[in-house]
Amino acid sequence: MHWRQVLLLLLLVLIASYVRAATLATVTVKAQPLRDEWIADAVIESTRQTVVSAQTSGRITALYVKAGDQVAAGQRLLSIDQRTADEQLAASRAQFAAASAERDVAARDLARTRTLFDKQYVSQAALDRAQARYRAAAEAASARQAEVRAALVQAGLHNIAAPYAGTVASVDVELGATAMPGAPLLTLYSPHTLRAVATVPQSQLTGVQSDAAVRVEIPDLPAGARWQTATSVEILPVADPLSHSVQVRLPLPAAANQARPGMFARAYFPVGQARLGLMVPLTAVVRRTEVTAVYVVAPGGQVTLRQVRLGEVHGDQVEILAGIAAGEQVALDPTAAARQ
Repeated sequence: MHWRQVLLLLLLVLIASYVRAATLATVTVKAQPLRDEWIADAVIESTRQTVVSAQTSGRITALYVKAGDQVAAGQRLLSIDQRTADEQLAASRAQFAAASAERDVAARDLARTRTLFDKQYVSQAALDRAQARYRAAAEAASARQAEVRAALVQAGLHNIAAPYAGTVASVDVELGATAMPGAPLLTLYSPHTLRAVATVPQSQLTGVQSDAAVRVEIPDLPAGARWQTATSVEILPVADPLSHSVQVRLPLPAAANQARPGMFARAYFPVGQARLGLMVPLTAVVRRTEVTAVYVVAPGGQVTLRQVRLGEVHGDQVEILAGIAAGEQVALDPTAAARQ
């Protein structure tokens, strides 16, 4: 009876081990098309970044935003003292009212003169003088009206509004400071239209293809947004005469809106011909001192730690150069596999 109990115990252990292996999440190693990549440093910038400057002079009386604020198109950003502009607008309106009154008087005089001319009580010269006075008064009124419109525009320059929806990158003035024409007030950018700008040596430029799928890594972003694929490749037509390099612009998809202008990035330009490589998730790789390995799950449920040699990282996948073959099962959770 003793040997039967031992056999039953071994059978139960094997069944438990098989059940645990069956519930272990695995991935099948497959050969995938890969291309070698050339890496270039890049920087994130916005395709819409604006330095808002003053168009008139005056003391800054109000600041409505601060760095980091989200603003809507047309939202007021700051105000400049406009008392002088308001007085000029009031004077222009008064002058326009006076000119309009002169025009109305000249129009009535012209009407009376025409009536008298029709009855032959006044000469043609008198009618011509009345017509000339009316035209002069009408033109003067039009000029005064134009001055009113110009004064309105000038008054509007004292209220600075956002040209588009975006994020305030910096505010370069303080409340009470004096704004001067052309002086920067604040910087605004759109977080929804970002791009990576890579600096590529002219010796490597021949390998950059405008229709290639260029991957962009932004190391400081969370894992889910760290890797992006550029929507297009724009190679600038001029080179820097000092560094002998060319800038390559890589527009990013909307999913990269967590990035900020000025962030460091890396651009991975595919080169050469496509080849097949064995890929596994990075999370499946175990690193113990100088050993790099993965847990391989056999068809019978046995889990073994097998040393592998890694190649290049492609997003959340890494190439396996040696140690496993296509079709084998690799455990996705090394911690759970180690308990088998």
